[in-house]
Amino acid sequence: MKALKFLLQKEFRQIFRNPAILRMIFIMPIIQLMVIPMAADYEVKNVNIAVADHDHSVSSQQLIQKIAASRYFRLINYSNSYQQAIKYIESDKADIVLEIPLHFERDIVKENHSKLFLSVNAVNGMKGNLGAAYLQNIIHDYNDILRLKWIQLPKISTQPFIETVVINRFNTLLNYKIFMAPGVMVTLLTLVGSFLTALNIVKEKEVGTIEQINVTPIRKYHFILGKLIPFWILGLIVLSVSLLIIRIVYNVHPAGNIFNLYLFAAIYLLAVLGLGLLISTYADTQQQAMLISFFLLMIFIMLGGLFTPIDSMPYWVQKITWWLNPVSYFIEVVRMVILKGSGLADIKNHILIILGFAIFFNSWAIINYRKTS
Repeated sequence: MKALKFLLQKEFRQIFRNPAILRMIFIMPIIQLMVIPMAADYEVKNVNIAVADHDHSVSSQQLIQKIAASRYFRLINYSNSYQQAIKYIESDKADIVLEIPLHFERDIVKENHSKLFLSVNAVNGMKGNLGAAYLQNIIHDYNDILRLKWIQLPKISTQPFIETVVINRFNTLLNYKIFMAPGVMVTLLTLVGSFLTALNIVKEKEVGTIEQINVTPIRKYHFILGKLIPFWILGLIVLSVSLLIIRIVYNVHPAGNIFNLYLFAAIYLLAVLGLGLLISTYADTQQQAMLISFFLLMIFIMLGGLFTPIDSMPYWVQKITWWLNPVSYFIEVVRMVILKGSGLADIKNHILIILGFAIFFNSWAIINYRKTS
């Protein structure tokens, strides 16, 4: 234990002597937590629309005004030529072209139906699909207004009517910042845990101090623990700072017991720190460690369910994610505890799985670290 104590003193002195590491640990979470949830918004806004109106009737004007009044659309061009409107899509100035045909209002009055044509810029598939869905909802709403205006209903309606009432649980206002901020917090802990730890042992190799440690009677597991514990403590500090930021900036108050989150985070940090140490035992230079860490973390984060639901991924990707990706479990747990108020019984399986990751990565790192005497 005395040897471990001296190793910990050495590691903490190295960390606090390096201002770059301190900036990465404390300033990076603040900036990323304040910027990323603002930008990572699933709600598509400011969809540019060009309208080709061949009818110029009262009904077509009312429809255009209803679209322009929506906060989702920006009317950038109004003309009576479809060829002119489609040029805005070809030059990426418009996302959707709405063509209103000739005799639009007359067909509605006489024939009880009319057609509209939508041309969608699908280069950005998400914006195109959601923008078209928003526009169809506005058109359907306008259609209901016309029916109520022109159809004379009897005093007692004989037609069946089903009303749907939606109640949003856990995030009543559907605020994506509240949904994204906890997930971004997970990525920060993962970066601090694995990336910095991966560089730690490699830096010892490049400087040459690793050779001095290797000829001492320090055991391998003492050396690994000496590298792991400082960043484990700093990771918990980063978690505390992140929770404070999302509370002040986004008004996110954990619905569940915060102790459950710290318990899971403590075990999760052991797993990602073990992964970083494992990478450092294979890499010979900091550049190699950075590239390997970047490669693995990009896969873990993109497949972790932060931006895309795991259930929407292909079946084989889902299996790989649940078998090999510890990030997916922490993202799910942090949203369960903070947003849903889940208890320890709800996350016990996640804890056991992450504990398995921690044992596997750290055991592999200890075995793979070659200490010469």
